[in-house]
Amino acid sequence: MTRSRQETKSLFVDRPLTVVGSFFVMAACGLSIAAGPALASPNDRAWTADDVAKEKVYSPYAGRAYADRVFFGDMHFHTNLSFDAGLVGTTLDVHDGYRMARGEKVISNSGQPVQLVRPLDFLVITDHAELMGLAPAIRESSPLLLADPWGQWIHERFNSGQEGRMEGFASIVDKGTSGINPFSSDDLTRSIWRQFVRIADQYNEPGRFTAMTGFEWSSTPDGDNLHRVVVFRDGTDKTGQVIPYSLFDSDDPQDLWKYLAAYEASTGGNAIAIPHNGNVSNGLMFSEKTRSGSPMDAEYAAARIRWEPIIEVTQIKGDGEAHPLLSTEDEFADYENWDVGNLDGSAPKKEWMLQYEYGRSALKLGLKLGRKLGANPYKFGLTGATDTHTALATSREENFFGKYQHTEPSPDRHNREVIPAENPALRIMTSQEVASGLTAVWARENTREALFDAMKRKEVYATTGTRMMVRIFSGWDFEAEEVTRPDFIAQGYRRGVPMGGDLRDAPGGAAPSFMIRALRDPDGANLDRVQIIKGWLDDSGELHERIYDVAVSDGRKIGADGRSKGKVGNTVNVATATYTNTIGDALLMAYWKDPDFDPKEHAFYYVRVLEIPTPRWTTYDAAFFGIDLPTNVPATQQDRAYTSPIWYTPGG
Repeated sequence: MTRSRQETKSLFVDRPLTVVGSFFVMAACGLSIAAGPALASPNDRAWTADDVAKEKVYSPYAGRAYADRVFFGDMHFHTNLSFDAGLVGTTLDVHDGYRMARGEKVISNSGQPVQLVRPLDFLVITDHAELMGLAPAIRESSPLLLADPWGQWIHERFNSGQEGRMEGFASIVDKGTSGINPFSSDDLTRSIWRQFVRIADQYNEPGRFTAMTGFEWSSTPDGDNLHRVVVFRDGTDKTGQVIPYSLFDSDDPQDLWKYLAAYEASTGGNAIAIPHNGNVSNGLMFSEKTRSGSPMDAEYAAARIRWEPIIEVTQIKGDGEAHPLLSTEDEFADYENWDVGNLDGSAPKKEWMLQYEYGRSALKLGLKLGRKLGANPYKFGLTGATDTHTALATSREENFFGKYQHTEPSPDRHNREVIPAENPALRIMTSQEVASGLTAVWARENTREALFDAMKRKEVYATTGTRMMVRIFSGWDFEAEEVTRPDFIAQGYRRGVPMGGDLRDAPGGAAPSFMIRALRDPDGANLDRVQIIKGWLDDSGELHERIYDVAVSDGRKIGADGRSKGKVGNTVNVATATYTNTIGDALLMAYWKDPDFDPKEHAFYYVRVLEIPTPRWTTYDAAFFGIDLPTNVPATQQDRAYTSPIWYTPGG
């Protein structure tokens, strides 16, 4: 039977053009077309990674199941839903935060256009659990707010002029520091939270952009920072069943962990908590004691690392990797340290506190506690975040929009106070804010589930704001030439462990070897060097650390002591806030075998990658606004990345 042209066309109207095209190409070539089910596939077998491992197949990628992509995002992020953002000038909301993270241009809280150099891959909005949504509720005269006695009072205060607003804010601070919930019910929080998690689901596009849900628990005993960010793996069907846990419920992290355990038990979901930078905790964040002051025991240690597998090591309130007084042989430890007091500027820093505040020293302490207790509470991975309170995730020096609305770009922002302490020595100025940071996650796909699972296994690393790509593997039989192989990653997973992994019970006579690759941000600076930082616990119980340069740019040499001979140089023109990539390398690769390995000693290894010097954000400000450079911060800086460690444990 002969069909008309229109009838023939109708056969394909709902099929992709490629199918139609293939049909006519096959017909023109005289190829026969099978009928029935054979059209779908010549083989109905669903090949798995196990199948490919057992059988010889032509495609080397058919069964690949390891983490082969890196995704960059911000995991500590506030909008106008946070009282300390929305009540002090932040008007941008959750929608604005997601739009900007996805790469759209938005107008900032101070009326300036702002856009990221490239979209982020994921965003976790983490507004404060305490008084969540208070600012928009006041602005919109929310019926739920007005139905509450204190809510009605605070609404009146913030609508009665400057004096009333000051009285209202003083009440908020008083309630927060005392841990007393001013609301008579959770109705407003519940309403705001359910709306928030629904919005997150709307912006979540698996494979393209991941919108994860979370909140901040803001314990601040005596002004010391014990804050945690909570991150959920799940969507509204599970997160909508709970409300955020707040300081008003408890200021003890152990109680937060109980909340997380209850959430998982009741919903079947998953959640973790991420400690903030410890440098403004005055010795509390990575202490040897519990919040109540009791010595740690094995149960506490196991619970802590169960619920807090990663920490925030760099953010706007200072870098928390290392401190020069703790790491006297590290010339790069003096980087953006906030080390004069606690979070609210009410108490000065004492030198003994530093060891309990910085990531490297906490990792070392964890080795000691792990051997003593049988569980290491500080066996954590490393992440970075902005802690922005502007709903703008700007982490690059040349695109820095500050922490608050009043510290967005302006000619006079450098001299404004971020921590307005009574004691001038404890004050922190806007010029001291750090453009940090971002979290990089190695995963198979850009989904909530894949990203969360990578965080749990600590296959993550922190950067101070740029998007360097860094990989590290360790094993017992890697060879030097393997780091240059195209299947470097496959070999790393097959015969070793990635960042966040464990090596155990060294084979006789073997020492761990490492394969490392670091690639510059395509929109950023070349690389200066790659370093391995090792920490270990000796037989006598003493803790040690050592830094090894394992790859350096520009043909420099590494001496027998494991350190580079010579600096990378500096191309920064401070007056114009410019630099060139005429020094440094775009790609650095390294093979390194621990020359000082003792199989009886507990140890950890992590990688630090440094870029060449670039202008600090304050230098960009000076050039843009034609103002003087601030004298309390350097004119240049070196962005860096910190990988999660790999641990070695003797004896199985």
